[in-house]
Amino acid sequence: MVKKHNYTGKTYEEALNKAKIDLQELEDNLLIKEKEIKKTLLSKKVEIEVIEKREVKEFIKKTLKSLLKNMGLEVEIEVSMNNNVPTYRLYSNNDALIIGKDGKNLKALTVIVNQILQKEIEQPYKFLLDVSDYQKRSDKHIENLAKKIAKEVKETKIEVKMDRMNSYQRRIVHNILSNNKYVYTESVGEEPNRCVVIKPKNN
Repeated sequence: MVKKHNYTGKTYEEALNKAKIDLQELEDNLLIKEKEIKKTLLSKKVEIEVIEKREVKEFIKKTLKSLLKNMGLEVEIEVSMNNNVPTYRLYSNNDALIIGKDGKNLKALTVIVNQILQKEIEQPYKFLLDVSDYQKRSDKHIENLAKKIAKEVKETKIEVKMDRMNSYQRRIVHNILSNNKYVYTESVGEEPNRCVVIKPKNN
């Protein structure tokens, strides 16, 4: 269970300040949801629900361990932060099973954990799962492929449509080519077949 704290104030800022003082945390370390505003003729009260991010991180870790233990897997979990997004790196006695073909099992595990988390905290929270740096290697592969295609597009002046990708993978391509002088990127199509097109700039 993730512990939730409720605070009220005449304004949102007053309620938030009460939370920061009580929990002795900076706003960046809190998940905040405005619950309701109660108005009367003479006064107004704002109520917020506050969750400490460190508790959410620990909840995800415990959920992962529980799910994988039920699959008969022994796992160690390291948590690191990357651009304010926690990455849970799993080291197990059967990495191949957790990853699955083309990372399908890892994606499914991410979806399951996210569904459990959303039911618990009822608000968005980004996190990433990786298994023995599989995701890191996969990201690097996408980066290298995007650079290679960008070089081809620069030389031929012909746009190239990449294979379909999820939003996370598309973002990798957009980011790695965002400062390229010779090409630009666009996402096209509808989910789940949305993909990135690398196009030549008119230099």
